[in-house]
Formats: sequence, C-alpha cells, structure tokens
Amino acid sequence: MKKNLVFFMLSACAITLNAQTKDSLSAKDYQHAESFMGYNTNPLLYRASVSPNWLPDGRFWYSVNTANGVSYVLIDPAQKNRIEKDSKAALEELPVSKTVQRRSRGDNEVVSPDGKKAVFIKDHNLYVRNLETGKEIQLTADGIKNYGYATDNAGWKHSDAAIVRWSPDSKKVATFQQDQRNLSDMYMVSTNIGAPKLTIWKYPLPGDSVIATIRRVIINVDQPKVISLQIPADPHRATLSDDVSSSGTFDDIDWKADGTEMAFVSTSRDHKEEKFRIANAETGAVREVFEEKVKTQYESGQGAINWRYLPASKEIIWYSERDNWGHLYLYDSVTGKVKNQITKGNFVVTKLIKVDEKNRLLYFEADGLDKANPYFTHFCSIKFDGKNFKDLTPETGAHDIGFSPLADYFVDTYSTPSTPPTAVLKNINGKLISKLETADLTALKATGWKPPIEVSAKAHDGKTDIYGLVFTPTKMIEGKKYPVIDYIYPGPQGGSVGSWSFASARGDNQALAELGFVVVVMEGTSNPNRSKSFHDMSYGNMAENTLPDQITSIRQLSKKFPIDTNKVGIWGHSGGGFAAVAAMFRYPDFFKVGIAESGNHDNRNYEDDWGERYNGLVQNADYDAQANQNYAKNLKGKLMLAHGMMDDNVPLSNTMLVVDALIKANKTFDLVLFPHAHHGYGMDSFYMMRRRWDYFVKNLLGKEPPVNYKMKYTMIK
Repeated sequence: MKKNLVFFMLSACAITLNAQTKDSLSAKDYQHAESFMGYNTNPLLYRASVSPNWLPDGRFWYSVNTANGVSYVLIDPAQKNRIEKDSKAALEELPVSKTVQRRSRGDNEVVSPDGKKAVFIKDHNLYVRNLETGKEIQLTADGIKNYGYATDNAGWKHSDAAIVRWSPDSKKVATFQQDQRNLSDMYMVSTNIGAPKLTIWKYPLPGDSVIATIRRVIINVDQPKVISLQIPADPHRATLSDDVSSSGTFDDIDWKADGTEMAFVSTSRDHKEEKFRIANAETGAVREVFEEKVKTQYESGQGAINWRYLPASKEIIWYSERDNWGHLYLYDSVTGKVKNQITKGNFVVTKLIKVDEKNRLLYFEADGLDKANPYFTHFCSIKFDGKNFKDLTPETGAHDIGFSPLADYFVDTYSTPSTPPTAVLKNINGKLISKLETADLTALKATGWKPPIEVSAKAHDGKTDIYGLVFTPTKMIEGKKYPVIDYIYPGPQGGSVGSWSFASARGDNQALAELGFVVVVMEGTSNPNRSKSFHDMSYGNMAENTLPDQITSIRQLSKKFPIDTNKVGIWGHSGGGFAAVAAMFRYPDFFKVGIAESGNHDNRNYEDDWGERYNGLVQNADYDAQANQNYAKNLKGKLMLAHGMMDDNVPLSNTMLVVDALIKANKTFDLVLFPHAHHGYGMDSFYMMRRRWDYFVKNLLGKEPPVNYKMKYTMIK
C-alpha cells in the first residue's frame, strides 16, 4: 500500500513537472532569444561598414571589424591602390593626419564657420565668445524670461542650446526672439525621498489661442547690432518637422555667401502656407518672393530641407509635391516665377545633397526608383533644366552615400534588409573606382541567425501596394501555426520599418520570434517617402493609425506564413503606443493582446505643432473622436500600458486619461510606470523589454515565462 502511494505521488510529480515544462518557457529559452539582440549580433557582423577618414592628399583610410580583430585600410582613389594592415601596424605606420580644432565649452554653444567664435545664451540673451582669447561680448540686452533669444523650446524639446545660423563669413547670425509669455505650462514631479521637485516649462497644446512665435533678427557679431526683420513675428513652425531646428541648426535659412542677404521660409501655424522671403541683412527689409499653399500640409523633404537660394544666378531651388510627388523646381528669385520643373516622375526626392552651381547640376537622394522596393534610396544627378537625369547607384538596394571633401568621389554602401552591405568607391559621375568591402555573415549565420523576410501586400483599399518585414523562428515546427505580434509605428512622419538597409537586429523582433511568434512589421499608408496622396490618406484622422492596413496585410500574410489570425498581438512606443491602444479598443475582435508604451493617446494633450501639422487645427478636425480614452469600454483582450513619469515629450497625462477611462469602464488592465524615465526609457528599456516578452508569452502564447529573467546585455563569447 505504501509502495503504491509512493509510486502514485512520484507519478503525479512527474506529470506536473512535464506539464510545467510543456506550458512554460525557461530562462534558457529567454537567453536564446536574447542572443538575437543587436548587442549580441552586431559584434559578429564583419566588414559591414566603411566610415572614410579623408586625408589632405585625396586618399582615405577606415577601420573595419574582422574575424581576426580590427583592420585598417588605406585607399588611394587616383591610383586605385588598397593597403590593409592589422591594428598594430596601422597604428604605427598609416599616415593619419590629425587636425587640431578649437572646441566650444559644450553642446549649447554654436561655433562660427571660421572656428574662431561661438554664440551662446546667458540670462535670456545672446553672447559671443572669442575661442582664442576667451573674451565674451553681450550681443542682445532686451531678452527676458519667456521672451529670450535663440531659445530652444518646441514644447516637447527644451534645452539651453542656442538656435542660430551663422553667415558664411562668420560675421552675422540669423536667429530670433521667441515669445512664450502667454503659453500654457507643462509640469513634471520627481520621485524621491522628501519633497518632490517640480519642473515647469512652456508647452503649448493644439487649440490654444496663443502659441510660441519667433521675432526674426539678424545680429552683427563683430560690432554688436540687432537688425529686426521688418515682418510680423512668425509662428514657431518650420518646413521639415515640428521644430525650428530639426535639421540640427536654425531651419529654413540660406545665406548669401557675402552675408548681405538671407533667404528664409515662413510657415503658417497649420503648415498649409509657405512664404519664401529674402531679407536685407543690413536694413532688415524683407522682400516677398513667392508663396505656396497646400490643402493638407507642406513639407520640404524627408530628413533634409531641399530648397536653396542661389543669389549668383538669381535663382531658387524649391521643393514641392504639387504634382503628387516630391520634386524639385527652379524659380526666378527676382520675379518669383517658376522657370521649369527639374525632376519628374513617380518617385520622391528625399534629400538634396549637393548643388553644383558652376555646372548647373543637382545631386540628390530619391525613393521610388528601385523596382524591388519603393523605399530603397538611390543617389542621382540631374541638370538644372531637368535634362541628363542619372541614377548613379543603380544596384538594387538602399544606398547610403558619403562624399569626399572635394565631392569628387563618394563611398556608396548598399544593402537590403535581407542582403548584407556592399561598400564601393565611385567618382562623382557614378563610375566604379573600386570595391571596398562586402559584409561577412559567416560568424553570424553560425549562431542560427537568419534575416527577416521582405514582403508586400495590398493596403486596406485593395489596390495600393504596401511593404514590410516578417520575422519567423529560426527553428519552425512543421504544421504548427504561430501567434502573431504586430510591431507598429504609424507615423505619419515615419513608419514601422524605419531604415530599409541591412541590420543584424531590428529591436527585439527576431528575439520575440524565437520565443514562438511570427513578428510582422508593415509600412502602412499615410506615411512618407511615397506619393503625396499616399501620405495624406488619413490626414485629419490620425486615429486610423494604419490599422486597417495592418489587419488586411496580416490576413494576406497568413496565406503565405503559418500564422494564427485568432492570436494577434500588437505593440508600439510613442505613436506606436497610441496605435496599439487604438487597435485594442477599435478592433477588439482581431487584436487580442496589446502593449502601449508612452502613447500620445489624445493629441489635445500632446504638443501643438504635431497634431496641428498632421491632423489640422482643432476647429477643423475632430480630435475628440480620435482620443483613445473615449473607446475604453470596448476592451476585450489583455492590455498593458507603460509610461515614463518624467516624459517631457509625451506627457504622462496621455496614458493617465486611458487609465482613468478603463477604471470607469471596469476593465482589467496592466500598468507599468518608470519613475525616473523620460520618453525613451534608458536602462529601464531592458526591464520593459523583459515585461513585454513575459506579457506576450503568457497572454498570447499561453505559456508561463521564467520568473524575473534579467537581460544580460552581454556579447556572445
């Protein structure tokens, strides 16, 4: 009897242990998944990048990781010579020229083109410092709190950096006095022992009667004098993004070489009207040259401002989507009339890289020329008159270009998400000079790594092609259907995929796949780098969030991949957080598990320029109908919300509005707060990643995750 009892108890334990093993994942499973993170895969990617260091004699050198360590390569374009040495020999022998550069005291100072001066903000006014003597001179005197000079504040962005644009002769700066005196405030409260610390800054919201404005000025630096431009103050707006310094300097400014004139563009509050103007830098008089009006929103390019003032020939290169594609136009700067359209066709000029005024040639990057994928960027040239168009990089793939100092050569690194990078050297006419590197994936593939699968599908309209990536487990079980995780960032200024160049890891997409999922990343409609009509498909209704495209593409992909469309999860950060909650509330029968990080769930609670640019002014768009909290009662699945409590980009109130609505609707949900994190979670990102894995494993895969697994962030030995 005792033997039988013992046998029964042991059998029961074995059954229990087997059940736990079958229905749970171990720390070893998580460790395997983590081996596919970038901090583990990147060190195994050899000869993958070329960052040239150009020498005065026209040669260049670069370092490259190899299976045997670091190698140093010296290239002579003229002689087509290549010398490669190991790291020790390279350090001792390579003729690496070092240039001594005077540096400013920090990122808040802006150094003049001649490297001799730097301007900075002190007590709301602008100062200049001689970098040789250290002497400081005050340039303005009437700056006060909330009406200071060169202020770096876009609501979501605020720092002590000075926003100015130096004239080429280093004698003047273009800047502004920013009026924030009557703007609404934003608040953050610290988490600490004792009394919390309150942070307050100006943060206008959509619909506010008053927004930040900039009174444009030109300042003589050598003999301090402030010249006010003779126009009313402009809204704090720019053509590239929702800030006046998104390009890294004062946007929409182009000086004449001798500093006597400054061309600039004024943008309306709703981004529908652009005025091209030229200012006399001595008197402040402003001449109106032309204006462009659009029905939705104007933009000057993707990742770069693509207009130029060419005073020598009295011309302007202007960017417009007036024919439904982003193209370049040549204007007469005297009459303000179009001379001719420069680029034409069903492609988008994304970045104007170089203007050769002498030979009347433009060099630019464009999307839409590659038959394999419209997002693959190519590098091209064309004459001012629209003739002699050349694709200088016809090889299939996304191309990344780096010029020599004289712009007579360029290094072209091209790849696709599934094919490794190849780097070549070409001359300015696109002629191949030499092959430099082809990435070596041997060590990476030895771990079982595989690239994502490039896919296409039809959008929700049934006719528009959309593109994306699918990540599947490296070891798939035949006949098994896998739950789906949809990673989303809906834009509208960017998209889910991001770069279409090769990467050994894209966030934790492959890592999640290793845990037993198929991960889908689709570039939905209403995002840039395609036609204007494509980009505007959800203008005025940001809550669409490309979700109809996500749903229809997952259903189409289920015919090609072993996908279980009854088990679909979704997650995203920022705009992706907004989209993830919208998915759970608006399509509760399709999306079963959602994770929303730092979402801007109600754009009336996010900075003014974002919503007003891509959604329209509050009086012209139904912001309330797009607010996630209003649909909380529809939640059926499992939802996790996360937010950094010190987020000065998307305020915490965005998530708290959803939390409050879920409580009132008596819905069960999960909440993760990071007391010290900003919009990006910093080191807390690894904790969030582990919680994300746990949440999908438990609620979508139906298994128990390992208890409190800690990400190692270590490299594979």
